[in-house]
Amino acid sequence: MILQHLWAIYHPTIPDFIKCMAETPAMQRLKDIGMNCGCEYTSFPLFLGLDKYSRFNHSVGVGLIVWHFTHDVQQAVAALLHDISTPVFAHVIDFMNNDHERQESTESRTTEFITSSEELQACLLHVGLTTADVDDYHRFPIADNDTPRLSADRLEYTMGNIVNYRIGSREDVVRYYDDLVVDVNEDGVDELMFCHSDTALAFGMATLQTSAIYVDDQDRYAMQMLALLVKKHINRLVLTVDDLYTGESQVIQKLMDDEEARTDWLRYRALHTMSPVGNPLSEPIAINAKKRYIDPFVKGEGRLSSISETYRQHLAIFLSQSFDHKIFGE
Repeated sequence: MILQHLWAIYHPTIPDFIKCMAETPAMQRLKDIGMNCGCEYTSFPLFLGLDKYSRFNHSVGVGLIVWHFTHDVQQAVAALLHDISTPVFAHVIDFMNNDHERQESTESRTTEFITSSEELQACLLHVGLTTADVDDYHRFPIADNDTPRLSADRLEYTMGNIVNYRIGSREDVVRYYDDLVVDVNEDGVDELMFCHSDTALAFGMATLQTSAIYVDDQDRYAMQMLALLVKKHINRLVLTVDDLYTGESQVIQKLMDDEEARTDWLRYRALHTMSPVGNPLSEPIAINAKKRYIDPFVKGEGRLSSISETYRQHLAIFLSQSFDHKIFGE
């Protein structure tokens, strides 16, 4: 296993209130929702050999990070539940909704999922919280904040992918994590930040490698093709919108049970290479995507891009990347 649970790095124990909520059916569903947005089902080289990395792994990790740095139950629960309404294939459904660049179109059902879970409501009651207290983690800057700031959500999936894509080791992740503290940033807002600029630089350079993966031609093409596949078979009534809020194994089984959908799914699974523009058999397409990146803050010094010329140059190269070119996979 390349990607073992990183939870023990984030906090040495799992508090009972997190266990209570993590064990509910609403949260357990996330074990069948992957962090790689369906790309791992293709045969593209970029995604071969990845460890299973679920929204459940991620969500518990984010809850533990927030708990570790704040010891605030409300903030930790909001962080834990932030992805509870994630549909199958995750941000692929944002692509289907033409929300390529913001990737936020699927967040609207969070309140509904929390409210409708009797088990979650019992856990919330036990710690004196309500749905309204925890259904918007954007209110808590340690849990979530605007790009390019560092938050628990952004930190967890970045460190998970650093390990999963073999960009760095668990030891690297420990080194990054142990250098973090909470302090106020240049705007007077609490933020996770580094104590040492050399550690921040090592983390920053690793994050740019994960950022490149999120917008790689293989990644964008796979997500767009899966979005078109899902939309097609919703229109054919093979799938329903409600099916998207079950699990990936259930949706895949429904696709496999229909002859035309099975052919489309197996063709998707077989995608393995990007072809040059102008392939005579199919029409290449241009696909936009959200550029995810982090410009970490170093305590007492400022944003990494303002204190490191190396990082500033590499970040500028990433941000200047254009998606105007057309791509085709097969």
